[in-house]
Amino acid sequence: MRREKREDGALLFDRFYFDIYRERWDSLKSALLSDECAKLAIPGLRSPYYIDPASFLAASAMPLENNHQILDMCASPGGKTLVMAARMGDGSSLVSNDRSPDRRRRLRDSISLCLDDRTKERIKVTGFDASKWGLYERERYDRILCDVPCSSERHVLKSSEHLSIWSPKRPDRLKREQFAILSSAYLALKSGGYILYSTCSINPEENEGNISRLVKKHPEVRDVTPMVDGGERREYGLIILPDTSSRSGPIYMALLEKGETGG
Repeated sequence: MRREKREDGALLFDRFYFDIYRERWDSLKSALLSDECAKLAIPGLRSPYYIDPASFLAASAMPLENNHQILDMCASPGGKTLVMAARMGDGSSLVSNDRSPDRRRRLRDSISLCLDDRTKERIKVTGFDASKWGLYERERYDRILCDVPCSSERHVLKSSEHLSIWSPKRPDRLKREQFAILSSAYLALKSGGYILYSTCSINPEENEGNISRLVKKHPEVRDVTPMVDGGERREYGLIILPDTSSRSGPIYMALLEKGETGG
């Protein structure tokens, strides 16, 4: 039987994102390919840790004005965990989770180098499957960060190997995994608590599409995303894109408040 020739991944990638961004795609693609990426040193740390300014803005949007039980579900390499750890109250605790042993080692190294001893004592590093968390710890946490695995188009574009094998099946698979993690976070969150959902993807289905699915399933969830510098509003949440934000991003973020469920 004759096998059909597989279409080149780079062409599929270009077509896929052109259909989303149209006349903006050329400038956005150029910004994603640029090596001039913005970096910011996270304030309040013992040793410097540099992060994309858009990532810093996203992590800083989490309300941490009181003492909370905080969960970072997909924490490695640790930048957003460090932002929250530096801001959390003295009575707060933080569970910083990553399923991958290698990524977890990087996470531990970042925490060890950058935080003072008193803060480190209130952080627990774990290695569980985030998509199943809510099955075991229901309504346990006040604040949950879901910085989920995503298409990471900037990295794909810069890797000829990954670009050549890219397929629309990849974001389709990822959006399902992301929604499983987001749904798990909803179950693990207390009523009145906050989920901060974020990705470094430019694909709406991985971003506001997942939030829309959650809100339809759980109407008590409210989008309370604050406006930040360089942010572009979406149906839910906002996105920071590097072609209009001095090479910062891409970062999508949505801050969600869980209302009373009545149960």
